Amino acid sequence: MSLFSLENKIALITGASRGIGESMALTFAEYGAHCILVSRKLDGLEAVVEKIRAKGGSAEAMACNMGEIEQIQQLMDAVEKKHGRLDILVNNAAANPYFGEMLQAEPWAWEKTHDVNLKGPFFMTQRAAKMMKEKGLGGAIVNVSSVNGVRPAQMQGIYSVTKAALISMTLAFAKELAPFNIRVNALLPGMTETKFSSAITENEAISKAVISMIPLKRIAAPSEMAGAALYLVSEASSYTTGTCLVCDGGMLA
Repeated sequence: MSLFSLENKIALITGASRGIGESMALTFAEYGAHCILVSRKLDGLEAVVEKIRAKGGSAEAMACNMGEIEQIQQLMDAVEKKHGRLDILVNNAAANPYFGEMLQAEPWAWEKTHDVNLKGPFFMTQRAAKMMKEKGLGGAIVNVSSVNGVRPAQMQGIYSVTKAALISMTLAFAKELAPFNIRVNALLPGMTETKFSSAITENEAISKAVISMIPLKRIAAPSEMAGAALYLVSEASSYTTGTCLVCDGGMLA
């Protein structure tokens, strides 16, 4: 258990109001971390904070739009002022506002998806890494990409492109930050039962088609991504950086 302990760690998780982000926050708190939950709106976050506190954990909520650099800077300023450091960052927030052919996509679709899925994680990672480097304590950063970043999905081209870029960003930061004992890894979930994926999971025809490509023959629960994330941010993965941990029920096998 000590390998997975997050006692006295400060962990920030974006997109933490539901789904995979919520499950990560609940798990990190259970293993001892103080969790800073981030999303665009505080309402959903406060409910997760209450769940964590009800179980004896420690958490707080902060609002931030991951597509706005100014808001990211304000968020990280507040974290540094209040806590003095950051040990763990999980870039989980994502957007997929356009479902359709890339040939028909308008600029707004590219800009919105790029801003949240790539620009936000880049500047969150940059600021967190600077803080970690300055404190000299090392740290762990996890970027939540997708199997779509390896195998683009039909009608999700722009989303897939940003998730592929996020994988490349992970590898680049991993090499640059390794000398400071800051580990950077990516988690690649397959199809998971969340509101984010509901357009697919709630469509019987599409859902059946997706499941047919998954050797385990089912869609994942958000909690099934939390254990993988716990490994990547804990001492259990102390020699792991620059890797992509795929959790997809065997789809890419």
